[in-house]
Amino acid sequence: MAKNKRTAIIVSASSDIGTAMCLRWLGAGWNILGTYRTGSSAVKKLTQKGVDLVECDLSDRGSIGNAISDIQLKCRGWDVLVLCPGSQEPVGAFIESKFDDWEKSIEVNFSGQMRLIHGLLPLRNIEHGLSPCVLFFAGGGTNNAVKNYSAYTVSKIALIKMCELLDAEISDTRFAIIGPGWVKTKIHNSTLKAVTKAGKNYKHTLTKLAGNECTPITEILDCCDWIINSSKQSVSGRNFSVVFDKWGTNELKKKLLEESDMYKLRRLGNDWLVKKERDNK
Repeated sequence: MAKNKRTAIIVSASSDIGTAMCLRWLGAGWNILGTYRTGSSAVKKLTQKGVDLVECDLSDRGSIGNAISDIQLKCRGWDVLVLCPGSQEPVGAFIESKFDDWEKSIEVNFSGQMRLIHGLLPLRNIEHGLSPCVLFFAGGGTNNAVKNYSAYTVSKIALIKMCELLDAEISDTRFAIIGPGWVKTKIHNSTLKAVTKAGKNYKHTLTKLAGNECTPITEILDCCDWIINSSKQSVSGRNFSVVFDKWGTNELKKKLLEESDMYKLRRLGNDWLVKKERDNK
């Protein structure tokens, strides 16, 4: 592996977003390592391009442990760690889902990712340039109650909070999470296969995928580039929306530096009773 270059580890490198990210950063001269769960045309393409890939199933502790060991042998240190796996399964009401399937989704979307990070954090580069950066991906349903996707949604909420917790605990590393919006990727296949179990979201997904409103992957990568080149004070511990936030602007940067609670999980209305009592005096 070449020295004096930025090094990135991309978990789920063979996903649609992961593949595009690998190719972009390879083109910029980065060293790229990645993980994949099963062989595919994307795995073959990335390997041919020079991405060093290791197998990793986030629902299998043994597989995660083996992946950590393999990466430790291949990587002297990383500057950026991106986790972009995601599974909407099981799609359906909580009470009607098999709990083993529900729990497996939590492992893939949350706890397996935490296990992998726990093993890879000691490899982070902290000796030069910007502090190392860990990027997660958020999903829909964090701001309302989306039916039939409980395991996926609660996992994404947990990732959002973990960004803030890790940011508070680890001063030499940046942690951020990105909400990409609707993207034309394979993740929606679970909804399309579920049909009636997905409820109203089945037709909504068909409409979205057939239209021109989905977020371009290039725009997602642009947001990632902005985050990994921004200071800890401005981006770490926060949840960014590719679609709705003014990322990349000095206006947002100034606001983020002023508001430490911005883009983090908070309970709305904490000051309601205080205001009410004050107004009644």
